[in-house]
Amino acid sequence: MEKLQAALDKARSSRNEQTVTEEAKPVAPKPEKKANASVVARWAALAPFEVHDKNLAQHRVVTRAASKAATPFDILRTKAILTMRQNGWKRLAITSPMPQSGKSTMACNIALGLGRQRDLRSILFDLDLRDPSLREFFKVQPPHGISEMLTGEVSFEEQALRYGDNVIVSMAQRAESDPTRILLAEETAEKLDEIQAEYEPDLMVFDLPSVLVNDDTRAFLKNADCALIVVRADTTTYSQFEKCQREVAEHTNVLGVVLNAYRHDKRAAETA
Repeated sequence: MEKLQAALDKARSSRNEQTVTEEAKPVAPKPEKKANASVVARWAALAPFEVHDKNLAQHRVVTRAASKAATPFDILRTKAILTMRQNGWKRLAITSPMPQSGKSTMACNIALGLGRQRDLRSILFDLDLRDPSLREFFKVQPPHGISEMLTGEVSFEEQALRYGDNVIVSMAQRAESDPTRILLAEETAEKLDEIQAEYEPDLMVFDLPSVLVNDDTRAFLKNADCALIVVRADTTTYSQFEKCQREVAEHTNVLGVVLNAYRHDKRAAETA
């Protein structure tokens, strides 16, 4: 664990130095964002869905409303938005070295946290197709699965669901036995480009499989501008983290690393 924590501290220090350098660069003022009537109409046409606090709490999704529990996720959300804006990125992949690290929980918390930013439009895609979980997080069964939408069997408008006015969720209905054929397909890349052009989201968030269990994430990462890696303090080994980070960096930009399930010992800190 010491090696893993040291690597994360080193990565954090490197990102801080990069931020200082980039902040020194002059930034041109951004033009005022105007709502496109046709885009607004497309969002409004999507079928809405509701979520329930009790079910969200069971899955540790706490960002529907501002709270102490939501604050760490809100900080992460804001840092991600600022860095992505600075680089002109709109597509964020969320993955982990191994399963059970909390990446889907992270994706849902970021999505609902973005929903509280009324000037931002976001789309969350459920792409852990061998073991999809977003429908369980939200307790919603979509009318069609994300696989059918990506392969062109149904349109995005028929398949996706809208939470509030500014968050869209594209969920899977069932597990896929061979998802790489979808994630690697040029048809998928074209469909995502089409969705981005028609719905003009500020952010597209992709909940991807864990990197070290199969080739699904490697197949898809070419479609993402950057990736967030979620590691679990009590189970992820340093070698797993290092290999995952290297694999992700070969295909896209590493936005950052989240250390999940870290248990801070208050008594140790007080006696140190």
